[in-house]
Amino acid sequence: MNEQYTACAFTGNRNIGKDFSAGLMLTHIETVIKKGVTVFYSGVARGFDLLAAEAILMFKGKYPQIKLIACVPHIGQEKWYTEEEKARYYSVLKRADEVVTLSKTYYNGCMQKRNVYMVDRSDVIIAYNREEKGGTVNTLSYCNKKYPEKEILYV
Repeated sequence: MNEQYTACAFTGNRNIGKDFSAGLMLTHIETVIKKGVTVFYSGVARGFDLLAAEAILMFKGKYPQIKLIACVPHIGQEKWYTEEEKARYYSVLKRADEVVTLSKTYYNGCMQKRNVYMVDRSDVIIAYNREEKGGTVNTLSYCNKKYPEKEILYV
């Protein structure tokens, strides 16, 4: 990873497996910060997205120049979250440097639109994927097809 980066997007599964390494995620985040990333995009979905957003908020103490942009696909995204997830979600939105809401209502494809929005604005992707299909797979496929030069760091 020799390139200079300015923005990073997260994409990942909602279900976090036992093989998930928070340490590796934190290492990847710190590595890209040291390579120049100051803007991080999170879709603030359950699972990996929320963990990654919370990690960025934690790193802001050490790296005050970094910014978290929460990319909400539609108003009411948190409707199906548990109470704990809702509390974490609202806390992240309150502390994010910017919240971008892409649609007032849910529609088929709005999650992928959010993911494309984040990938299009990023130089590097940090991903957690243990599934063979779904939103994360679609996002990584989109990135690989449209931006084959973009580095994807896997957790």
